[in-house]
Amino acid sequence: MDAIRWIGRISILFLESLGFFSIFLLKSARGIFRGTWSRSELSKQLERVGVSSILVVSITSAFTGMVMAVQTIDQFVRFGATNYIGGVIALSMVREMSPVLTGLVVTGRVGAAMAAEISSMRITEQLDALRAFGLDDVAFVGSPRLFASLVMLPILTIYSFVIGIGGGYLYVVTRGIHGTVFLKSLEALLEPSDVFGGILKAAFFGVIISTTACAEGFRAQNGAIGVGEATTRAVVWSNMLILTFNYLLSTLLFGGAR
Repeated sequence: MDAIRWIGRISILFLESLGFFSIFLLKSARGIFRGTWSRSELSKQLERVGVSSILVVSITSAFTGMVMAVQTIDQFVRFGATNYIGGVIALSMVREMSPVLTGLVVTGRVGAAMAAEISSMRITEQLDALRAFGLDDVAFVGSPRLFASLVMLPILTIYSFVIGIGGGYLYVVTRGIHGTVFLKSLEALLEPSDVFGGILKAAFFGVIISTTACAEGFRAQNGAIGVGEATTRAVVWSNMLILTFNYLLSTLLFGGAR
């Protein structure tokens, strides 16, 4: 009976959290269209999510592309399939690695910061002050962060495409495979629908990161300890939802692909 109660309690908490995230997302999205938020805050969030994440995304993407090349080149050479190595690396980066890794990296770097910032606002009653001034606290805080993540995650992912494929290209060329062979394989295997699918994933991940980070910040309690707990929950939830939606979107977008 204790095990059943524990499962039931966890299930209720899980569904409660998903419901809270969904409601928060709807309120934040509605706030974007109403414009009840600060334009200067939007600029700040665009810089935080996008520009400030370029370095970590560059390092992650470049070495991921090179690792993909390291893991595949020997097998392709052994079976005489070097004409396809560039396309396979590109498909892996565009469909899966770039959007997922960019989402996870931004979660750790930006999502945690968002959750900690809003948790502190919650603990110090700054959110209550916004309501006292007649402002919608969810829209004022959540909308610019949602909009910035929705815009910048796809841009960072496109950047990751280029850096990751470039890293694989550099490694393949150093192993004696002509660059023209690599580029022709890109033309043969990579299609616009693959790029669109990766960008669409990134947009979903941007929504997930901002929503979970802001929502957990709004649920923070118990002083400084609550700030740490909310930040941890935000990162854990974001990572779980990114990986879950990655599977669902991959099945929907690429499940019937060639």
